[in-house]
Amino acid sequence: MNISLSWLNHYLKTDLSPDELSVILTDIGLEVESLEKFESVKGGLEGLVVGEVLTREKHPDADRLSITTVNVGEAEALQIVCGAPNVAAGQKVIVALNGAKLYPAEGDPFVIKKSKIRGVESNGMICAEDEIGLGKSHDGIMVLREDAKVGTPAASYFNLENDLVYSIGLTPNRVDAASHYGVARDVHAALRSRGIHAELLFPEHHHFGKGNGSLSIHVKVEAQEACRRYAGLCLTGIKVAPSPEWLQNKLKAIGLRPINNVVDITNFVLHELGHPLHAFDADKIKGKTIIVKKSLAGKKFVSLDEQERTLHDFDTMICNSEEEMCIAGVFGGLHSGVNDATQNIFLESAWFHPSHVRKTAKSHGINTDSSFRFERGADPEMVIPALKRAASLMVEYCGAQIASDLVDVYPQPILAHEVEYDLDAADRLIGMAIPEEKTASILKYLDITIGEKRGRVWSLSVPAFRVDVQRQADVVEEILRIYGYNEIPLPARMSASLNHVAGVDKDSMRHAVSDLLVANGFYEIMSNSLTKSDYVQIASNDQMRDEWNVRLLNPLSSELDVMRQTMLFGGLESILHNVNRQHSDLKLIEFGKVYFKRNDKYEENYRLAIFLSGKKEEERWNSSKDAVSFYTIKATVQLVFEKLGLFSALRYTALSGGVLEDGLNIEIAKKKVGEMGWVRSDILKKCDIKQAVFYADIDWDMVMSLMHMNKVKYKEISRFPSVRRDLSLLLNKEVRFADIEQLALQTERKLLREVGLFDVYEGKNLAEGKKSYAVHFILQDEEQTLTDTVIEKTMEKIRKTLEEKLGAELRS
Repeated sequence: MNISLSWLNHYLKTDLSPDELSVILTDIGLEVESLEKFESVKGGLEGLVVGEVLTREKHPDADRLSITTVNVGEAEALQIVCGAPNVAAGQKVIVALNGAKLYPAEGDPFVIKKSKIRGVESNGMICAEDEIGLGKSHDGIMVLREDAKVGTPAASYFNLENDLVYSIGLTPNRVDAASHYGVARDVHAALRSRGIHAELLFPEHHHFGKGNGSLSIHVKVEAQEACRRYAGLCLTGIKVAPSPEWLQNKLKAIGLRPINNVVDITNFVLHELGHPLHAFDADKIKGKTIIVKKSLAGKKFVSLDEQERTLHDFDTMICNSEEEMCIAGVFGGLHSGVNDATQNIFLESAWFHPSHVRKTAKSHGINTDSSFRFERGADPEMVIPALKRAASLMVEYCGAQIASDLVDVYPQPILAHEVEYDLDAADRLIGMAIPEEKTASILKYLDITIGEKRGRVWSLSVPAFRVDVQRQADVVEEILRIYGYNEIPLPARMSASLNHVAGVDKDSMRHAVSDLLVANGFYEIMSNSLTKSDYVQIASNDQMRDEWNVRLLNPLSSELDVMRQTMLFGGLESILHNVNRQHSDLKLIEFGKVYFKRNDKYEENYRLAIFLSGKKEEERWNSSKDAVSFYTIKATVQLVFEKLGLFSALRYTALSGGVLEDGLNIEIAKKKVGEMGWVRSDILKKCDIKQAVFYADIDWDMVMSLMHMNKVKYKEISRFPSVRRDLSLLLNKEVRFADIEQLALQTERKLLREVGLFDVYEGKNLAEGKKSYAVHFILQDEEQTLTDTVIEKTMEKIRKTLEEKLGAELRS
């Protein structure tokens, strides 16, 4: 949410600097995420002044150029070469001095420099309105009024508004601060509580008065549960036109686009007081009647964005005697709003129930400033003040006349919340005792009324605009916000209890694997669990089916209408995003859940997804240029299971079908725990990815259920040295190293600790169908130092076994 400092200063009078105000805002829970400068004209016309053309002569070498001397309020007049046809002596003009940076309406900004134009020196530039961003006309230079004072900064002459805008991270429970007055009210409470002088001013409505009776609209509320309060009045003689400049600048500062004076005033009051309003063209209200009622399911309605929407029976609608005009609290209708021909309006201010607005907004996928506030709980007591404020502004700036008495349908007033506040319990929760007098003053500044006092238990009445303060803990939070969390001292001692987790700690295992992969160059990502149903058709396999989709009842959009059945597409979206930004060498991991609805039962499963694409190593002068391959993803998977202590139990089988073009199933104890390989080319093409992607999908829940197979054994490290012996073996090509390793370990179980392969040779000087393995053997006795006799005897036994079983021959 954006808050303009100059706008805020209309309601909060204080001597705080912008930075000091930032600290206070963050302290009271309205975290300032950024503070940025706003300029109604880019660059703020810095370096531009009012000048007077003293003389004008024709340029000797150019028919369309003039040589002028211009008084800009300095000791000497400036000589400026000008190409405008309308320049003349005696004119007051805007002059850009040397060094000024101009931001034209079209094109790139440029800096004014001292130069020679066709041999004549020029110091500055006489400006047209498009050259400085004040308009689009380039017919000639801007000629100012005769009373313009020479040397006046252009920003002052045009009354440009320069402002500071706070971007506040508003939490969902703080709708009371979703306006400039709401923020001012909260800051005022904090400042007064801390003994800092501040004054809070409520916006006036000087031009509001009694209606002249020239137009009347009857109001009938049928859906009273959805609409607890409905107010409105008629205004006539409206002249729809652009808003005054100050109003446009206020809206622009917070990122809104001005439309016309009527719409801009309703938007202004929304962001001023936090209460939504809606203006209807009164001449389009058939039967001169407003009816608030529920819609009939299946009816069609064209909203302000020209989309035809199908209504539900839970949608609350603002209707006339014949048809719907507006989706209550959410969005206006195309045919009932204000346009350039509007002369009379009915101005609505209402309080709609949050749950009714939220359900309607979600079902139609609409999110507006109005629905944002109504969904979270608008202030029912702001209905009338906001209506009067907007009507007063329309009288002042739209030429309107108040034509009717104010209608206020409010059969059951919404009462303040009653909360029992136990000061002793509050002190225990806070960790210190806040004096009663201080607590009472904070509650007063927060507009929370103290009723009956029964010893240390107070009855509090919380205003309706604080929808989030419903219980004692909420009141404690409010007091702490204003008192200041930083004022609570840290205790000298802090104690904590550690709970033992029986069995496998899944979180610890996940963190261990995540840390391992990140240390090996991977980045951990977090994709949205919501995704689009179209991915099932793209995958097109038996592992994903459309009928298995867990669908959202009220999807935010067609892109987020189901829960994901696979981790694949979230990772591919991340890969595409990075590749499009020239980051094509990617190593990504993600832990997360997938979701299914099978046999009318909902299922969810925790997975680990690994993605590899691009080159193996970051590009450097001495790095490998090799691309990742199947063996890269396989090595990564093996690294994970080695960390988990399950590497020895891994088995692989051929993969068929699924999202992978080719690859392997990963199995432990004859149970499939995942798969790995390269993603099908047709899927990559549909996802607009032009490079190979290798993918491993691991069923983390299944892996954790098999962690009992990881039997950790501890033994003392041997005090006696190990020895190494190497053998160069000539074998048939079909013999694998794994066969050598297995036979050697079976032959010598006591002393042989490790078997390793350090060289393979095939080629010249070897017989057809033969290859050479260079293998090392590590021997160690845990009880004594090995003697040469024992070593030679052991190696001889291993050699004979390899000769007999594998046909191995020693190479000299």
